[in-house]
Amino acid sequence: MNEQDFEIKAKIIRETFNDKRKIKYPLCENFENICGGENIFTTEDGQVIDLELFIGDFREGELEKYVKLAERLYDKTEKHVSIYIICPDASRIYVKECEIQSEANFTIKLACFNENPAQLILNVIQEKLKNGEMLDDDDIFAILMIPLMCKTDNEIY
Repeated sequence: MNEQDFEIKAKIIRETFNDKRKIKYPLCENFENICGGENIFTTEDGQVIDLELFIGDFREGELEKYVKLAERLYDKTEKHVSIYIICPDASRIYVKECEIQSEANFTIKLACFNENPAQLILNVIQEKLKNGEMLDDDDIFAILMIPLMCKTDNEIY
């Protein structure tokens, strides 16, 4: 992840989830074997933050997946883990807030936003191109995912 991508994601963490902890850059490379590691950050005191973009309805199966991810990250670091999940406001949330029994120390927060995720991706890509930056593999993957993020009546991308 380049520094511009890092700053964008750190800003999302700060503003969307009201997390004021100082996030380190460059990122720690110890998490590549856990879900790719590209959106996993560490704070100055070694705590872990994972930022996820989720498209679709949020059900118990998705919650279980993120609990397992949090437990794996905690097992690796033995530090508090924050899983932050962003989804479109059209998503339906089928799980209620609850306390999860685990030996791991973690929180999972979900935030819905009313902006179209496809438009957000396009804005970031356009900004990079305007600045003469090369697109990396993550950017290309994000572009390929745009059709899956659009509602069928809004496939103008």
